[in-house]
Amino acid sequence: MNDTVIDADHEQLANPLVRQVVVQLRAMDSYGTYDTWSDDKVLDPMILTKERRREIPVVGDPDETTVSRIKAYYNALATTIEQEAGLMAVPVINITHEGFGRAMIIVGKLVVLDKTLRDVHRFGFDSLEKMIAEIEKVSGKAVSMINNHRDVAEM
Repeated sequence: MNDTVIDADHEQLANPLVRQVVVQLRAMDSYGTYDTWSDDKVLDPMILTKERRREIPVVGDPDETTVSRIKAYYNALATTIEQEAGLMAVPVINITHEGFGRAMIIVGKLVVLDKTLRDVHRFGFDSLEKMIAEIEKVSGKAVSMINNHRDVAEM
């Protein structure tokens, strides 16, 4: 990726949802690569503008860095759901070497998110705002489901 699309002073970097994604991305960095990186640089690969998407082949296998970004995103989503619902949320992610799979978030015996993953080598969001909107939408639906089926979620 050639040019960064997130400025260091971007107002959304302070958003708690974005902060959680940054925390999860840094947690996935077992080699300490992100230790000296600013938050905007850590988050930058999550944003795929139209130009960036054009640079990625339509067919391809995901690399380990991309898979770790996907895992970090769903970990952040599960943490957000857990904070809002007050019950432990567990992400379960299965991705084949070809870039297909499934992501689920489970609370107790309740599956609150079940997402089919395709072409994960092209995983990303158009902007930080769209990433935040997606997290809010998905976590809102999940918390609503937990509240409607609390007895199953508490099993």
